[in-house]
Amino acid sequence: MRSKKETSLRQAIIDGCLRMNAEGMNQGTSGNISARYQDRMLITPSATPYAEMKPGMLASMSLDSVDDSWEGPLKPSTEWHFHRDILMNRPEAGAVVHLHAPFCTVLAIAHKAIPACHYMVACFGGNDVRCGGYARYGTPELSRIAVEALKDRTACLLANHGMIAIGDTLDKALWTAVELETLAKQYYHSLLIGGPVMLSDAKIDETLRAFSGYGLQD
Repeated sequence: MRSKKETSLRQAIIDGCLRMNAEGMNQGTSGNISARYQDRMLITPSATPYAEMKPGMLASMSLDSVDDSWEGPLKPSTEWHFHRDILMNRPEAGAVVHLHAPFCTVLAIAHKAIPACHYMVACFGGNDVRCGGYARYGTPELSRIAVEALKDRTACLLANHGMIAIGDTLDKALWTAVELETLAKQYYHSLLIGGPVMLSDAKIDETLRAFSGYGLQD
């Protein structure tokens, strides 16, 4: 018997998926969202339209073991490897959002990291948003790439693929995803008019210190 808290979190994950598609942040079922619940991960199932998804359809996987067992009527997203590995490696993270957001994906296709073109890059934890290398979707290799690209960061791009955002709560992870796509769009358009004027590491460090008391970092 699931608790009201778990059922509410499951519904919030579905609502997040619907919101991301409605806002043009994702298309079809290409994205996936997970959240930590006690010692387990709740994750969207594979190839299931979000509009048809019910809380009981989400898969549940242990965060205490490294096997591939899961509970639920439907198998977990094919990207469960990096969702679980991120949550296991980042205990402060409460949720992981993976999307094929248009401008993030354009930059990922070009293997372009997002540099310090705007002070808001600091809200992701440093002076850039890295673009990890390429590996086929759903593989342990892609998971290793994602975990490394997210080191000391709350977001990254995945080459020829899309983006990942994390947060201490599901709402924060969704916020981070939206901010990342906004920054990617701004950076892309700045490249069309000659390229951005970059901020120095010192200016980004100053912003990081300001953000630490403002609640923009996990």
